[in-house]
Amino acid sequence: MHSLLEVRSLQKSFGSGDARVDVLKGIDLEVAEGETIALVGASGAGKSTLLHILGTLDHPTGGTVLFHGEDVFKQSDQGLATFRNRTIGFVFQFHHLLPEFTALENVMMPLLIAGRNRNDATAAASSLLHDVGLAHRFSHRPGELSGGEQQRVAIARALVGSPQLLLADEPTGNLDMKTSDEIHGLLGDIHAARKLTLIIVTHNERLASRMGRTIRLVDGKIGE
Repeated sequence: MHSLLEVRSLQKSFGSGDARVDVLKGIDLEVAEGETIALVGASGAGKSTLLHILGTLDHPTGGTVLFHGEDVFKQSDQGLATFRNRTIGFVFQFHHLLPEFTALENVMMPLLIAGRNRNDATAAASSLLHDVGLAHRFSHRPGELSGGEQQRVAIARALVGSPQLLLADEPTGNLDMKTSDEIHGLLGDIHAARKLTLIIVTHNERLASRMGRTIRLVDGKIGE
């Protein structure tokens, strides 16, 4: 397998002087194309911080992140925004759907932002909502959907740009066990169908056990 991501000596601190907090303390990590990884660890261990840096939503304090061998943080902010839009899909614990738009419009949004024409965006969003089991919910707004349905819309939105890397931060943190299991199954089906790389931050050991590899963060470092 080819390497998709390489992380070298990654560090992240917040604040300065006596108020400085070191969250990531020298992370080395290699992620192969098509791999599935669970990031686990206690609250405050640095899991979400690491995920945000891998997704270029935040900059590291030190170290490098290589994507297909290229240092992503050498790009401008505009370059990083374009890279994110084309390459990475995000799913968060809180769905971050736009309440005034329908499920279909929410899923279309990344393509419209990227400049794709409306007909293409509609076709791609419709297909994905069908794939995640929401063909009957196109015209519903988020407030009319259950928590599990909203998360399915968020997953479809994350996939609409055909990303190489899907990052999920506690994707089932607010869902009951039955709905969580359904979302876990859906993520597995998506990985099998699309062969994308999947990295999930989770406290859910059952979800972690479904991933190909589990990485445990302990106090800002990768534990044994």
